[in-house]
Amino acid sequence: MQAKIREMQSFFNLQVTGSLDANTLELMSMARCGVPDVGEYNHFPRHLKWQNTNVTFRIVNYTPDLKKADVDRAIRNAFNIWADVTPLTFKKLHEGKADIMIAFGTKEHGDFNPFDGPDGLLAHAYPPGRDIGGDTHFDEDEHWSKDSDAYNLFLVATHEFGHALGLSHSSDPGALMYPVYSYSEGYPLSEDDVTGIQALYGQCPNPNHRKVKPKPDAPNKCDPMLSFDAVTELRGETIIFKDRFYWRLHPQFAEPEQTLIKSTWPSLPNKVDAAYEYPEKDMVFIFSGIRMWALNGYSLVEGYPKYIHQLGLPKAVRRVDAAVYIPDTGKTLLFSEEQFWSYDEKTNTMDSGFPRSIEMDFPGMAEEVDAALYKYGYLHFFHEHTQFEYSYSARKVIQIVRTNSFLNC
Repeated sequence: MQAKIREMQSFFNLQVTGSLDANTLELMSMARCGVPDVGEYNHFPRHLKWQNTNVTFRIVNYTPDLKKADVDRAIRNAFNIWADVTPLTFKKLHEGKADIMIAFGTKEHGDFNPFDGPDGLLAHAYPPGRDIGGDTHFDEDEHWSKDSDAYNLFLVATHEFGHALGLSHSSDPGALMYPVYSYSEGYPLSEDDVTGIQALYGQCPNPNHRKVKPKPDAPNKCDPMLSFDAVTELRGETIIFKDRFYWRLHPQFAEPEQTLIKSTWPSLPNKVDAAYEYPEKDMVFIFSGIRMWALNGYSLVEGYPKYIHQLGLPKAVRRVDAAVYIPDTGKTLLFSEEQFWSYDEKTNTMDSGFPRSIEMDFPGMAEEVDAALYKYGYLHFFHEHTQFEYSYSARKVIQIVRTNSFLNC
Protein backbone atom coordinates (compact mmCIF):
# COMPACT_ATOMS: atom_id res chain seq x y z
CA MET A 1 0.00 0.00 0.00
CA GLN A 2 2.76 2.46 0.95
CA ALA A 3 4.70 1.63 -2.21
CA LYS A 4 1.65 2.36 -4.40
CA ILE A 5 0.94 5.63 -2.55
CA ARG A 6 4.56 6.67 -3.11
CA GLU A 7 4.24 5.79 -6.81
CA MET A 8 1.06 7.86 -7.12
CA GLN A 9 2.58 10.83 -5.24
CA SER A 10 5.59 10.72 -7.56
CA PHE A 11 3.30 10.60 -10.64
CA PHE A 12 1.45 13.74 -9.50
CA ASN A 13 4.63 15.56 -8.39
CA LEU A 14 3.51 15.56 -4.76
CA GLN A 15 5.81 15.21 -1.77
CA VAL A 16 6.58 11.46 -1.63
CA THR A 17 5.67 10.38 1.90
CA GLY A 18 4.01 6.98 1.39
CA SER A 19 1.17 8.11 3.67
CA LEU A 20 -2.29 9.52 2.94
CA ASP A 21 -1.44 13.09 3.93
CA ALA A 22 -3.78 16.06 3.37
CA ASN A 23 -2.23 16.95 0.01
CA THR A 24 -2.67 13.42 -1.34
CA LEU A 25 -6.24 13.11 -0.04
CA GLU A 26 -7.13 16.45 -1.65
CA LEU A 27 -5.95 15.21 -5.05
CA MET A 28 -7.72 11.86 -4.63
CA SER A 29 -11.02 13.67 -4.01
CA MET A 30 -10.88 15.56 -7.33
CA ALA A 31 -13.17 14.60 -10.22
CA ARG A 32 -11.22 12.19 -12.36
CA CYS A 33 -11.00 9.30 -14.77
CA GLY A 34 -11.50 5.81 -13.31
CA VAL A 35 -8.58 4.20 -15.15
CA PRO A 36 -5.78 3.54 -12.61
CA ASP A 37 -3.20 6.34 -12.51
CA VAL A 38 -0.20 4.22 -11.69
CA GLY A 39 0.99 2.58 -14.89
CA GLU A 40 3.50 2.89 -17.65
CA TYR A 41 3.84 6.38 -19.10
CA ASN A 42 1.55 7.07 -22.07
CA HIS A 43 0.88 3.51 -23.34
CA PHE A 44 -0.85 0.67 -21.57
CA PRO A 45 1.61 -2.11 -20.71
CA ARG A 46 2.47 -4.18 -23.82
CA HIS A 47 1.43 -1.25 -26.08
CA LEU A 48 -2.09 -2.50 -26.81
CA LYS A 49 -3.57 -1.00 -29.99
CA TRP A 50 -6.19 -1.72 -32.63
CA GLN A 51 -4.71 -3.66 -35.53
CA ASN A 52 -7.33 -2.32 -37.95
CA THR A 53 -7.32 1.45 -38.58
CA ASN A 54 -11.10 1.42 -39.17
CA VAL A 55 -12.51 1.23 -35.63
CA THR A 56 -16.23 0.75 -35.02
CA PHE A 57 -18.26 2.17 -32.14
CA ARG A 58 -21.82 1.89 -30.88
CA ILE A 59 -23.73 4.02 -28.36
CA VAL A 60 -25.71 1.44 -26.35
CA ASN A 61 -27.79 3.93 -24.30
CA TYR A 62 -28.09 7.67 -23.69
CA THR A 63 -27.99 10.02 -20.71
CA PRO A 64 -31.20 11.94 -19.94
CA ASP A 65 -29.04 15.00 -19.13
CA LEU A 66 -28.64 15.86 -22.83
CA LYS A 67 -30.62 15.60 -26.04
CA LYS A 68 -29.81 12.46 -28.02
CA ALA A 69 -28.40 14.62 -30.84
CA ASP A 70 -26.07 16.41 -28.40
CA VAL A 71 -24.70 13.08 -27.14
CA ASP A 72 -24.20 11.86 -30.73
CA ARG A 73 -22.38 15.10 -31.58
CA ALA A 74 -20.13 14.97 -28.48
CA ILE A 75 -19.15 11.34 -29.18
CA ARG A 76 -18.52 11.95 -32.89
CA ASN A 77 -16.48 15.10 -32.20
CA ALA A 78 -14.43 13.24 -29.58
CA PHE A 79 -13.51 10.53 -32.11
CA ASN A 80 -12.72 13.20 -34.72
CA ILE A 81 -10.10 14.70 -32.40
CA TRP A 82 -8.09 11.45 -32.54
CA ALA A 83 -8.81 10.94 -36.26
CA ASP A 84 -7.31 14.37 -37.00
CA VAL A 85 -3.83 13.27 -35.89
CA THR A 86 -3.75 9.55 -36.86
CA PRO A 87 -4.69 7.25 -39.78
CA LEU A 88 -7.69 6.04 -37.73
CA THR A 89 -11.28 6.29 -38.98
CA PHE A 90 -14.35 5.64 -36.82
CA LYS A 91 -17.60 4.07 -38.04
CA LYS A 92 -20.81 4.15 -36.03
CA LEU A 93 -22.85 0.93 -35.71
CA HIS A 94 -26.52 0.92 -34.64
CA GLU A 95 -26.66 -2.76 -33.67
CA GLY A 96 -24.42 -5.72 -32.91
CA LYS A 97 -20.94 -5.73 -31.33
CA ALA A 98 -18.65 -2.81 -32.10
CA ASP A 99 -14.99 -2.44 -31.17
CA ILE A 100 -15.89 0.34 -28.72
CA MET A 101 -19.21 -0.10 -26.93
CA ILE A 102 -20.31 3.13 -25.22
CA ALA A 103 -22.75 3.09 -22.30
CA PHE A 104 -23.99 5.14 -19.34
CA GLY A 105 -24.44 3.31 -16.04
CA THR A 106 -24.40 3.70 -12.25
CA LYS A 107 -22.60 1.92 -9.39
CA GLU A 108 -22.08 -1.75 -10.41
CA HIS A 109 -22.99 -1.67 -14.11
CA GLY A 110 -21.91 -5.07 -15.43
CA ASP A 111 -18.11 -4.99 -15.62
CA PHE A 112 -17.28 -5.56 -11.90
CA ASN A 113 -15.70 -2.07 -11.90
CA PRO A 114 -18.37 -0.02 -10.09
CA PHE A 115 -18.78 3.73 -10.16
CA ASP A 116 -18.90 5.72 -6.91
CA GLY A 117 -21.91 8.03 -7.25
CA PRO A 118 -21.73 11.81 -7.94
CA ASP A 119 -18.28 13.36 -8.50
CA GLY A 120 -15.13 11.31 -7.91
CA LEU A 121 -14.85 8.78 -10.75
CA LEU A 122 -16.51 10.15 -13.89
CA ALA A 123 -15.90 7.41 -16.47
CA HIS A 124 -13.54 4.60 -17.44
CA ALA A 125 -12.45 2.80 -20.60
CA TYR A 126 -10.63 -0.42 -21.38
CA PRO A 127 -7.57 -0.75 -23.64
CA PRO A 128 -7.95 -2.23 -27.15
CA GLY A 129 -8.76 -5.95 -27.29
CA ARG A 130 -11.53 -8.53 -27.61
CA ASP A 131 -14.78 -8.58 -25.64
CA ILE A 132 -14.68 -5.69 -23.12
CA GLY A 133 -11.54 -4.23 -24.74
CA GLY A 134 -12.16 -0.63 -25.90
CA ASP A 135 -15.51 -0.37 -24.11
CA THR A 136 -16.17 3.02 -22.53
CA HIS A 137 -18.54 3.66 -19.62
CA PHE A 138 -19.79 6.98 -18.22
CA ASP A 139 -21.18 7.40 -14.69
CA GLU A 140 -24.86 8.32 -14.98
CA ASP A 141 -24.77 9.70 -11.42
CA GLU A 142 -22.81 12.66 -12.84
CA HIS A 143 -24.55 15.56 -14.54
CA TRP A 144 -23.38 15.72 -18.16
CA SER A 145 -23.33 18.93 -20.19
CA LYS A 146 -22.19 20.37 -23.51
CA ASP A 147 -20.53 23.38 -21.83
CA SER A 148 -18.82 24.20 -18.52
CA ASP A 149 -21.99 24.08 -16.35
CA ALA A 150 -21.38 20.44 -15.39
CA TYR A 151 -19.02 17.69 -16.56
CA ASN A 152 -18.43 18.28 -20.26
CA LEU A 153 -19.26 15.05 -22.12
CA PHE A 154 -17.09 15.88 -25.15
CA LEU A 155 -13.94 16.44 -23.03
CA VAL A 156 -14.45 13.36 -20.85
CA ALA A 157 -15.27 11.22 -23.92
CA THR A 158 -12.16 12.41 -25.78
CA HIS A 159 -10.03 11.49 -22.74
CA GLU A 160 -11.66 8.06 -22.36
CA PHE A 161 -11.36 7.27 -26.08
CA GLY A 162 -7.63 7.93 -25.67
CA HIS A 163 -7.65 4.96 -23.27
CA ALA A 164 -9.85 2.93 -25.64
CA LEU A 165 -7.22 3.50 -28.34
CA GLY A 166 -4.30 2.44 -26.12
CA LEU A 167 -3.09 5.49 -24.20
CA SER A 168 -2.55 5.44 -20.46
CA HIS A 169 -2.53 8.50 -18.21
CA SER A 170 0.00 11.29 -18.69
CA SER A 171 1.76 13.01 -15.80
CA ASP A 172 1.71 16.33 -17.74
CA PRO A 173 -1.01 18.54 -16.13
CA GLY A 174 -1.56 20.21 -19.52
CA ALA A 175 -2.31 16.96 -21.35
CA LEU A 176 -5.86 15.78 -22.05
CA MET A 177 -4.70 12.37 -20.79
CA TYR A 178 -3.91 13.82 -17.34
CA PRO A 179 -6.27 11.92 -15.00
CA VAL A 180 -7.87 14.88 -13.17
CA TYR A 181 -10.82 16.56 -14.93
CA SER A 182 -10.58 20.24 -15.84
CA TYR A 183 -12.70 22.22 -18.27
CA SER A 184 -10.99 24.08 -21.10
CA GLU A 185 -12.08 25.53 -24.42
CA GLY A 186 -10.43 25.18 -27.80
CA TYR A 187 -8.49 22.25 -29.19
CA PRO A 188 -8.14 19.72 -26.34
CA LEU A 189 -4.96 17.81 -27.21
CA SER A 190 -1.49 18.83 -26.06
CA GLU A 191 1.76 17.99 -27.82
CA ASP A 192 2.17 15.19 -25.27
CA ASP A 193 -1.19 13.63 -26.28
CA VAL A 194 -0.36 13.84 -29.99
CA THR A 195 3.11 12.33 -29.50
CA GLY A 196 1.58 9.46 -27.50
CA ILE A 197 -1.15 8.51 -29.99
CA GLN A 198 1.16 8.88 -33.01
CA ALA A 199 3.68 6.56 -31.35
CA LEU A 200 0.94 3.90 -31.56
CA TYR A 201 -0.67 4.62 -34.93
CA GLY A 202 1.52 7.07 -36.85
CA GLN A 203 0.57 10.46 -38.31
CA CYS A 204 -2.51 11.30 -40.37
CA PRO A 205 -1.57 10.35 -43.95
CA ASN A 206 -4.08 12.69 -45.64
CA PRO A 207 -2.28 15.94 -46.60
CA ASN A 208 -5.64 17.71 -47.05
CA HIS A 209 -6.81 16.81 -43.55
CA ARG A 210 -7.51 19.54 -41.02
CA LYS A 211 -4.27 20.96 -39.61
CA VAL A 212 -4.29 21.09 -35.83
CA LYS A 213 -2.19 23.06 -33.38
CA PRO A 214 -1.74 21.10 -30.14
CA LYS A 215 -1.46 22.92 -26.84
CA PRO A 216 2.14 23.15 -25.61
CA ASP A 217 3.26 20.86 -22.82
CA ALA A 218 3.25 22.18 -19.27
CA PRO A 219 6.27 24.41 -18.51
CA ASN A 220 9.18 22.71 -16.77
CA LYS A 221 9.98 24.46 -13.49
CA CYS A 222 13.69 23.66 -13.83
CA ASP A 223 14.06 24.92 -17.41
CA PRO A 224 17.04 27.34 -17.10
CA MET A 225 15.32 29.76 -19.51
CA LEU A 226 12.03 29.78 -17.57
CA SER A 227 10.31 33.14 -17.10
CA PHE A 228 7.25 33.99 -14.95
CA ASP A 229 4.07 35.74 -16.11
CA ALA A 230 2.98 36.85 -12.62
CA VAL A 231 3.61 36.09 -8.93
CA THR A 232 1.44 36.78 -5.88
CA GLU A 233 0.85 35.66 -2.33
CA LEU A 234 -2.50 34.04 -1.52
CA ARG A 235 -3.25 33.43 2.18
CA GLY A 236 0.31 32.44 3.03
CA GLU A 237 0.98 30.54 -0.19
CA THR A 238 2.88 31.81 -3.23
CA ILE A 239 1.15 31.51 -6.62
CA ILE A 240 3.31 31.68 -9.77
CA PHE A 241 1.54 32.00 -13.13
CA LYS A 242 3.09 30.72 -16.35
CA ASP A 243 1.15 30.26 -19.61
CA ARG A 244 -2.15 28.48 -18.77
CA PHE A 245 -0.72 27.00 -15.56
CA TYR A 246 0.22 28.10 -12.08
CA TRP A 247 2.53 26.70 -9.42
CA ARG A 248 1.44 26.74 -5.81
CA LEU A 249 4.18 27.00 -3.17
CA HIS A 250 3.09 26.18 0.35
CA PRO A 251 5.46 26.45 3.34
CA GLN A 252 4.62 22.83 4.27
CA PHE A 253 5.02 21.39 0.75
CA ALA A 254 8.47 20.21 -0.29
CA GLU A 255 7.68 20.60 -4.00
CA PRO A 256 5.65 23.22 -5.94
CA GLU A 257 2.29 21.93 -7.16
CA GLN A 258 1.44 22.64 -10.82
CA THR A 259 -2.18 23.09 -11.93
CA LEU A 260 -4.16 24.52 -14.85
CA ILE A 261 -5.52 28.01 -14.10
CA LYS A 262 -8.93 27.00 -15.49
CA SER A 263 -9.21 23.98 -13.19
CA THR A 264 -9.17 26.28 -10.13
CA TRP A 265 -10.62 29.52 -11.55
CA PRO A 266 -12.73 28.70 -14.64
CA SER A 267 -13.66 32.36 -15.14
CA LEU A 268 -10.06 33.61 -15.28
CA PRO A 269 -8.30 33.95 -18.64
CA ASN A 270 -5.70 31.41 -19.73
CA LYS A 271 -2.99 34.06 -19.68
CA VAL A 272 -2.24 36.22 -16.61
CA ASP A 273 -0.09 39.35 -17.00
CA ALA A 274 0.20 40.46 -13.36
CA ALA A 275 -1.16 39.68 -9.89
CA TYR A 276 -0.92 40.95 -6.31
CA GLU A 277 -2.50 40.30 -2.91
CA TYR A 278 -4.06 43.02 -0.76
CA PRO A 279 -4.20 41.10 2.56
CA GLU A 280 -6.10 43.81 4.49
CA LYS A 281 -9.17 42.96 2.39
CA ASP A 282 -8.18 39.31 1.82
CA MET A 283 -8.23 39.91 -1.93
CA VAL A 284 -5.99 38.99 -4.85
CA PHE A 285 -6.11 41.06 -8.04
CA ILE A 286 -5.40 39.42 -11.40
CA PHE A 287 -4.58 41.39 -14.56
CA SER A 288 -4.90 40.26 -18.17
CA GLY A 289 -4.83 42.79 -20.99
CA ILE A 290 -7.01 45.78 -20.14
CA ARG A 291 -9.10 43.88 -17.57
CA MET A 292 -8.64 42.91 -13.94
CA TRP A 293 -10.31 40.31 -11.72
CA ALA A 294 -10.58 40.16 -7.92
CA LEU A 295 -10.44 36.91 -5.94
CA ASN A 296 -11.47 36.36 -2.35
CA GLY A 297 -9.44 33.26 -1.61
CA TYR A 298 -10.44 30.92 -4.41
CA SER A 299 -13.76 32.66 -5.22
CA LEU A 300 -14.32 35.39 -7.81
CA VAL A 301 -15.52 38.70 -6.32
CA GLU A 302 -18.84 39.92 -7.71
CA GLY A 303 -18.67 42.94 -10.02
CA TYR A 304 -15.45 41.85 -11.73
CA PRO A 305 -13.78 41.91 -14.22
CA LYS A 306 -13.24 45.67 -14.40
CA TYR A 307 -11.09 47.78 -16.70
CA ILE A 308 -7.56 48.56 -15.46
CA HIS A 309 -8.14 52.23 -16.31
CA GLN A 310 -10.61 52.46 -13.40
CA LEU A 311 -7.51 52.41 -11.16
CA GLY A 312 -6.39 55.68 -12.74
CA LEU A 313 -4.01 54.31 -15.35
CA PRO A 314 -3.95 56.29 -18.62
CA LYS A 315 -5.90 54.86 -21.57
CA ALA A 316 -2.62 54.40 -23.48
CA VAL A 317 -1.65 51.57 -21.07
CA ARG A 318 -3.00 48.36 -22.59
CA ARG A 319 -1.64 45.91 -20.02
CA VAL A 320 0.03 45.74 -16.61
CA ASP A 321 3.27 43.74 -16.75
CA ALA A 322 3.70 43.31 -12.98
CA ALA A 323 2.05 44.43 -9.74
CA VAL A 324 3.16 44.28 -6.11
CA TYR A 325 1.71 45.55 -2.83
CA ILE A 326 4.13 47.06 -0.27
CA PRO A 327 2.57 46.59 3.21
CA ASP A 328 5.01 49.07 4.82
CA THR A 329 3.66 51.93 2.69
CA GLY A 330 0.13 50.78 1.84
CA LYS A 331 0.97 51.33 -1.84
CA THR A 332 0.69 49.02 -4.83
CA LEU A 333 3.26 49.45 -7.59
CA LEU A 334 1.99 48.82 -11.12
CA PHE A 335 4.58 48.24 -13.86
CA SER A 336 3.99 48.66 -17.59
CA GLU A 337 6.84 48.57 -20.09
CA GLU A 338 9.62 50.87 -18.75
CA GLN A 339 7.42 52.83 -16.30
CA PHE A 340 5.57 52.29 -13.03
CA TRP A 341 2.74 53.90 -11.06
CA SER A 342 1.98 54.01 -7.32
CA TYR A 343 -1.61 53.23 -6.26
CA ASP A 344 -2.83 54.12 -2.75
CA GLU A 345 -4.99 51.23 -1.47
CA LYS A 346 -6.48 53.30 1.39
CA THR A 347 -7.79 56.14 -0.81
CA ASN A 348 -8.23 54.04 -3.98
CA THR A 349 -6.41 56.72 -5.98
CA MET A 350 -3.24 56.90 -8.06
CA ASP A 351 -0.44 58.91 -6.42
CA SER A 352 0.63 62.13 -8.12
CA GLY A 353 4.03 62.41 -9.81
CA PHE A 354 3.65 59.13 -11.72
CA PRO A 355 4.53 57.39 -13.98
CA ARG A 356 8.20 57.21 -13.11
CA SER A 357 11.09 55.37 -14.77
CA ILE A 358 11.88 51.85 -13.52
CA GLU A 359 15.53 52.31 -14.45
CA MET A 360 15.80 55.59 -12.50
CA ASP A 361 13.95 54.54 -9.34
CA PHE A 362 15.30 50.97 -9.12
CA PRO A 363 19.01 51.25 -10.02
CA GLY A 364 20.68 48.03 -11.11
CA MET A 365 17.39 46.55 -12.30
CA ALA A 366 16.30 45.57 -15.80
CA GLU A 367 14.33 48.25 -17.66
CA GLU A 368 11.19 46.07 -17.70
CA VAL A 369 9.58 43.73 -15.16
CA ASP A 370 7.67 40.48 -15.88
CA ALA A 371 6.55 39.80 -12.29
CA ALA A 372 7.16 41.14 -8.79
CA LEU A 373 6.75 39.96 -5.19
CA TYR A 374 7.44 41.61 -1.80
CA LYS A 375 8.74 39.39 1.03
CA TYR A 376 10.45 40.19 4.33
CA GLY A 377 11.47 43.71 3.27
CA TYR A 378 12.77 42.64 -0.12
CA LEU A 379 11.28 43.09 -3.56
CA HIS A 380 11.77 40.17 -5.91
CA PHE A 381 11.72 41.40 -9.50
CA PHE A 382 11.55 38.83 -12.31
CA HIS A 383 12.66 39.62 -15.86
CA GLU A 384 12.98 36.78 -18.37
CA HIS A 385 15.14 34.08 -16.69
CA THR A 386 16.68 36.49 -14.14
CA GLN A 387 15.49 37.33 -10.60
CA PHE A 388 16.64 40.56 -8.92
CA GLU A 389 16.44 40.66 -5.11
CA TYR A 390 16.06 44.34 -4.25
CA SER A 391 16.29 45.96 -0.81
CA TYR A 392 13.45 48.46 -0.59
CA SER A 393 15.07 50.37 2.30
CA ALA A 394 18.63 50.42 0.90
CA ARG A 395 17.38 51.08 -2.66
CA LYS A 396 19.80 48.64 -4.24
CA VAL A 397 19.99 45.16 -5.77
CA ILE A 398 21.27 42.68 -3.16
CA GLN A 399 21.68 39.68 -5.42
CA ILE A 400 20.86 38.35 -8.90
CA VAL A 401 19.85 34.69 -9.37
CA ARG A 402 17.97 32.57 -11.91
CA THR A 403 14.19 32.99 -11.96
CA ASN A 404 13.54 29.30 -11.28
CA SER A 405 15.63 29.27 -8.09
CA PHE A 406 12.30 30.44 -6.64
CA LEU A 407 10.96 26.96 -7.53
CA ASN A 408 13.74 25.07 -5.70
CA CYS A 409 15.78 24.52 -8.88
